[in-house]
Amino acid sequence: MTPHRRRPAVRRAARLVPPVAAAALLLPLAACGDAGELRGAGATPTAVGPVRLWPELPPVTAPPLDYGESDTRRVPGVRVPEGGVRDVDPVAVVRAELAADAEGQGGADGVDERTARAVRRCGTAPEACPVLRPYYRDLTGDGREELILAVRVADQQVAVRCYLAEGGGLTRVMSTVEQLVSVELAGRDLILRAVSAGIPGYEYRTAWSWDARQGTMLPARDEIVRVKPTPPPPAPLPPAGAPSADRTAADRTPADQPSADRPSAGAPPGAREPGAEPEAAGTAPAPEREPEREREPEARTAYGPAPQARTAARAVAAGPR
Repeated sequence: MTPHRRRPAVRRAARLVPPVAAAALLLPLAACGDAGELRGAGATPTAVGPVRLWPELPPVTAPPLDYGESDTRRVPGVRVPEGGVRDVDPVAVVRAELAADAEGQGGADGVDERTARAVRRCGTAPEACPVLRPYYRDLTGDGREELILAVRVADQQVAVRCYLAEGGGLTRVMSTVEQLVSVELAGRDLILRAVSAGIPGYEYRTAWSWDARQGTMLPARDEIVRVKPTPPPPAPLPPAGAPSADRTAADRTPADQPSADRPSAGAPPGAREPGAEPEAAGTAPAPEREPEREREPEARTAYGPAPQARTAARAVAAGPR
């Protein structure tokens, strides 16, 4: 159907709609227009492109110093079962590298002798084993997991290493030694946070990523980040059954409360509690009471004083005749 044949049909349908219904349809559209309209976010700063400084510098011809970021090493004597890297013993991997690096050819990421002895005793002394719990993650994006290991070494440092399963064996594709704050996995990136010795209040943050061209993990992003000071830990809460100080004072009985007639413990003789009425001026202190005479045990019965005791008491009260 051609366009000029559809237009009369549209006009006829519009004539069939009553004016009241058309107004009712337009009201919601008008109400929604204010909420969804575009608003300006303010002035946009002008984009400034990079300016090259010293363009007369000659091109680099000599290669720079190699720091070994892209070094890969085959782990000798370790076979990867069909189940993948999860079936590989992490301590056996570190021991195999120590055996292959007996002369210290591992470079700056090598393991010191004290740590090497502790690794060899992991079977007999597992509580002192410096090899930490392994992790598994697909770092290369090929759908297979890689092995991520960490070993505690000297000077409070940690050696972090990643291994790729290929050809039935293991290939180390990443190795570094840092005084770590934390290690995180974000997607396929391994992010290391390390202490900054020369800049207090800052830390180094390095993101290691897989580089398919080099066939290894590279420090793709390296930055110095300011960190916030750690707040002090909160005070520990009292045990659930322990009464608080306010509750202990409220639970005292009237007999335990100090009064003006009964000074509190530890108060000097003659001292009065706060709030007690002072003694009137010129009033002589009350004479001290004489100590009561000891009563003989036979002078009392289950019903009170014995008859002889009552007679003696009457004689004393009457006085001399």
